[in-house]
Amino acid sequence: MNTPSDLDSVIKSGHNRLPMVTMSFHLMNTSIDWALLQQQARAASEQAYAPYSHFPVGVAIQAGSGKIYTGCNVENASYGGTICAERNAIAAAIVAGEREFQALVVFTPQERLTPPCGMCRQVIAEFFTPESPVASCNHLAQIQQWSVGELLPSAFTPLYLAQSAKVETRKLFDATEATGPTESSN
Repeated sequence: MNTPSDLDSVIKSGHNRLPMVTMSFHLMNTSIDWALLQQQARAASEQAYAPYSHFPVGVAIQAGSGKIYTGCNVENASYGGTICAERNAIAAAIVAGEREFQALVVFTPQERLTPPCGMCRQVIAEFFTPESPVASCNHLAQIQQWSVGELLPSAFTPLYLAQSAKVETRKLFDATEATGPTESSN
């Protein structure tokens, strides 16, 4: 992570580029090119379709294959139809056949660093391990990092479903109908 002196020198230099940032996660045993992920996320943010919020977001993810996939937010006049950059990047990787991911970087040209929203955290947890690194960066060369597990503790994931008891719904409904409603269902 950058030290204050590194950030100060970048800001004072007037460069409009993100500096090379090196992050290490002791749980990761692969090499992640954080500078390239930041550059790709920034480039993706420039393609964002954000006429309503004026809040462009770009994301770059590194798949298990080492390939990088990007996404940007695509807004819609029917706000519920908006798709976040994180989900667009993951969808692009899934279409390409990827199923394992190593890292994710979010870029926003905001003074405050922007973590993924709640819905995106759930989708990230579907495809990344709890130890996978997620970072947010901006045009001021600031960066913050988390693990997926820090962003969404106790996530509802495929593993959770696999370890859950299977209940036959017809039998469950038949039992409820036979006994009638309970006080807690009022």
